[in-house]
Parts: sequence; C-alpha cells; structure tokens
Amino acid sequence: MNYFDEQKNCNEDDSINNVEAVKPDFSGSYKNTEIKVKRKSIFKTYILLILATSVISSMVVGGVLYSKFSNELKNQNALIQKAGITASLNQMKIDNLSKINVVKTALAKGSPVTEIAKKVGPSIVGIRMTVGNPQIGFSGSDQATARSEGSGIIISKDGYIMTNYHVVQYADPKGGTSKNTTLEVFLPDKRQAKAKFIGGDSINDLAVIKIDLKNLTVAELGDSSKLEVGELAVAIGNPLGMDFAGSVTVGVVSALNRQVDAENESMNLIQTDAAINPGNSGGALVNSQGQVIGINSIKISETGVEGLGFAIPIKDAKPIVDQLMMFGYIKGRPLIGISGQEITDIIAQQYGLPVGIYIMEVTPGGGADKAGILKGDVLVSLGDKEVKTMKDLDSVKKAYKAGDVVKVVVYRENTKKNLKLTFTEER
Repeated sequence: MNYFDEQKNCNEDDSINNVEAVKPDFSGSYKNTEIKVKRKSIFKTYILLILATSVISSMVVGGVLYSKFSNELKNQNALIQKAGITASLNQMKIDNLSKINVVKTALAKGSPVTEIAKKVGPSIVGIRMTVGNPQIGFSGSDQATARSEGSGIIISKDGYIMTNYHVVQYADPKGGTSKNTTLEVFLPDKRQAKAKFIGGDSINDLAVIKIDLKNLTVAELGDSSKLEVGELAVAIGNPLGMDFAGSVTVGVVSALNRQVDAENESMNLIQTDAAINPGNSGGALVNSQGQVIGINSIKISETGVEGLGFAIPIKDAKPIVDQLMMFGYIKGRPLIGISGQEITDIIAQQYGLPVGIYIMEVTPGGGADKAGILKGDVLVSLGDKEVKTMKDLDSVKKAYKAGDVVKVVVYRENTKKNLKLTFTEER
C-alpha cells in the first residue's frame, strides 16, 4: 500500500394469573310465617299494595340514583382524563419543548420532514467530476473519460461549496490529473456551472469548491456537539448520481463519536440509519430544525448489513473548511516529504528487512530530504514511537505541527541510523 503524506421473553404478572372469579352467594333461609286467617282480606290487599308500591318506588328511585351516579362517574372520568392529558402536555413542555413544536408543525403543515426538505433542499447540489485520459485525449467518449458524481452543500452567498475530498480529488492541483479534470455543479433550480477547486484535505475527506452564480440558497449550519442518540436525522443528496438528485431519506442518529477506519485514517463520525448510498457523499445530514449537522461520507455495504451510514460532524468539519476557504490547505499541518509502502511481518521475513515503512520516494527539499533519508531506507521510528503501518505514521504526525523537530530511526543496508527531521508545512 502506497503512502503519500501529502495526500421477551415477557413473563406475565402472577397477580394477573391468580385472579379468581368469585360469585356472590345469595342463598338464605326462610322462616315459616303463620298468617292468621282471621285477618281480613282487605288487610292483605292493603299490605300487597304497600309492598308493590315500595318495590316500584325503589325501582324508580334506584334507577334515578344509578343514572345520576353513572353520569357523575362519567363526568369524573372525563375530568380525570382531561387533567391527565393536560398534565402530560405540561410535562412534555417542561421536558422537551422542541418535541411539542415538531408535533404542532406536523399537525399544521404535514410531516416536519417536508418542511426540512423545503428549507435545505435548495442548498444541496450535485457534483460531477470528469477525468480525461491524457494519452487518448478528451473526446467525451467512455474510453477517453471517467466520470463520478456526488453531492455538495452551499455554504456562502458567493458560491463556496463544501463536499467530500473523494468526490473532487482528481481536480486537486497536488495530484497529476487536475489539468484533465472538469468539475460541474448542478443546482436544484436546474442551473449548471463549472466549478473551481479551492482546497482539499484528504486526511479528513473534506474539500471546498466554488461556482460563479448569484441568488444561491445557503445552508444553515447547526451544532453537532448538542446531538443526542435517537433524534431525527434527514439525509439529502444524490444517491447513485444525478438521476436521483435531491433524494430525501429519514432515520435517527444511531450513535455518536464512532471511530471508523477509512483509507488508513481513523475518523470520528456520526452514525445514522438514514439511507446513504454512493452519490450521497458530500451531501447533508440534517436535524429536526433543518440545520446541517453532518456531511454524509461513508456507508458500510456488506451482505446482511443495513442502516450503517456515517457523517462527518459539522463541528469537526467547519474549522477545516474555513481554512480551506482562506488558504487552500490546512495551515501548520506537518509534512515529512516521502512516499512509502508497508513492510509486513511476512515480507520482512522473506526479504530480511525490518518491519516498518519502505521509502519509495523522497520529495526534494522536503523534511525527509533535509534529514538525510534516502530512497530504499526503512523507517521504523518517528518521534520515539515505533512505526509499523501507515496508520502508525499518521497517528504520530498528528501530535506535531510544521516546524517541530523529531527523532527518526531508519535502517539502511541493515544498519541503524538515527536522524533528526524538521516537519515542513503541508500545502
């Protein structure tokens, strides 16, 4: 690998299982009553009338009382229910007023995602990178050119757009293909423009390009440091290219501060289950307020794996993007000035070399060149830290800035050499 440092079980409650139906016992005993025959029949009739009247009165009064009690009970239940709802709403207002606002928005205007898409959509552009083959010449044919498409976010009225470095990398003047690379930007309002490469950072996979158009809609940037797991996340971009431009997918923030290795770099990312596909790179991950809180960058695509997308937090991206806009590079970033290849344990045993970084090229006038490092050396230590892989080398470099002096250990023809290296500035 070449290294360019430039570059339920649910159990039911027993109390429920043990409930028994209990029937009331209405059994009783009756005493024989002697009724004297001497009583007049009219007395019997009188008694019967009294009893009948009593029964009828009881039924009427009881019915009235039952009806009144039932109505009162219903009224009380309604009051209790209303009070409960009011209490719940009050509690929700206290706990999370923003959730109430989202509900109000949903009731008044439809889905809140619709409002988010209307707000942010005009700020998300499509980017096409076309690379011509210098040996064949630019002819527009598939044989002569290679094309890739991604997304970008408008961040200023004067046309600055942030995106992923890998979306526009061949337009970087530091590479050898920039003269044969064309960048095109496609706006949601159907306008198109040629873009200029302003600056890129391959380590953090960020870049800035610029277009010369007016009346641009600038995205509102949020604060990714205030994100919480489980809150709404909306991804807007161009999955699979311009044929699906402006696609909106919805999910949640699945996790924060995920350390993901990509291109030998460990990146601190936001994890989301909002669908992210090739072409979404450089597009926006948006919160419930329609603020950009991440730049969609990576998706883990394996059989049986779904909903694993990642975005660069805006709090990490914004300082880098600002420097790229101002200087075109990250000011103060240390540069060694070499290209190299890892020597693994197997290769080391096979060729009798130490494990480390085999120096394939040395940049003339760079820090390595001035330190006396030569092509064919094996770098094994930098700044008193053992170096076995490209990841090790980058990890050590992050602790320094341009101008710092460090110790370097290399092996040359089986001889250990201790050197001193001054980091130059990466541009």
